[in-house]
Amino acid sequence: MQATPAWPLKTLHRDRAARSPLAPDPLVDEVVDRLLDRLEDCRRSFETAVILGGAGAKVAERLAGGRAGIKEVVHVDTSEAMLERSRSHAEASSSGRQHPDTRYVHWPPASEVLPLEPASADLVISCLGLHWVNDVPGVMAQCRHALKPDGLLLAAMFGGHTLQELRIACTVAQQEREGGVSPRVSPLAQVRDAGNLLTRAGLAIPAVDVDEIQVHYADAVQLVQHLRSMGESGGLIKRRQELPRSVALATAAAYAGLFEEEDGSLPATYEVIYMTGWAPHPSQQQPAKRGSATVSFEDLARDFGEGGGGGGGGQGGAQSGSGGSSSSSRPPD
Repeated sequence: MQATPAWPLKTLHRDRAARSPLAPDPLVDEVVDRLLDRLEDCRRSFETAVILGGAGAKVAERLAGGRAGIKEVVHVDTSEAMLERSRSHAEASSSGRQHPDTRYVHWPPASEVLPLEPASADLVISCLGLHWVNDVPGVMAQCRHALKPDGLLLAAMFGGHTLQELRIACTVAQQEREGGVSPRVSPLAQVRDAGNLLTRAGLAIPAVDVDEIQVHYADAVQLVQHLRSMGESGGLIKRRQELPRSVALATAAAYAGLFEEEDGSLPATYEVIYMTGWAPHPSQQQPAKRGSATVSFEDLARDFGEGGGGGGGGQGGAQSGSGGSSSSSRPPD
């Protein structure tokens, strides 16, 4: 029996989450802020921006006031309820703040084609939405075509280490109660795939970095409630749609037994992959031509060997480069 595609089901989860008013969320707020901080490093302005799904309402909120020179926003989402919540929130918070002209565009869940015109945007922002797309390379390629030359793509998505504690607890509980394991937490992208996604999409100057954010919950129930409030419930319909009560209780017990902190809280790790890429333009820095180097690797190796400080740099450097910062927070009450 094959799993039902995640995208339409994901829309139902987002519709449900949209019933609650937009409220502070330490995890989502932190990811949005870290992603948009990258705009501060850009000397140019972006008049037309596309916000693609995910935490779109919070992204739009932070783009108010003319940030990065943005004058027009196209907000795209598969959930009409999320679009309406974003519209209502913008209208309620518009007093005293200048919001860009915003157009809300529904993306039919059954369609893999983005409702965007080619070369129509200076900036595309996807914050915590791409990890639910069925065809991530295809959608990123469409984002690239929607960008004007020298346009910027900013994206953040949850990575494969997200909810690793919950995965382990589920595995232990299923082995104990059922004698076997079936995935209960949806698979997510690995860090090593992110750079390939950018280059396959035809984006130049690709950059990838990773953060791990740890959120502490009072118990497993609060964790599940937080996931639902974000619209992040599992997006694959499994052979059995509901987790048996005995397995759910065993999972909660295993979670507490394996990971409970001294203060009684339960930690949950969220790995966030940040991706940056530019639509190609002649003004961008180009790689040097093959054979144009003036120093050989042999010379470098000899110099480092004579200096005596080159040992152990390779693997450790790669690990620190792919890693990011880590932080800890608690969910909203």
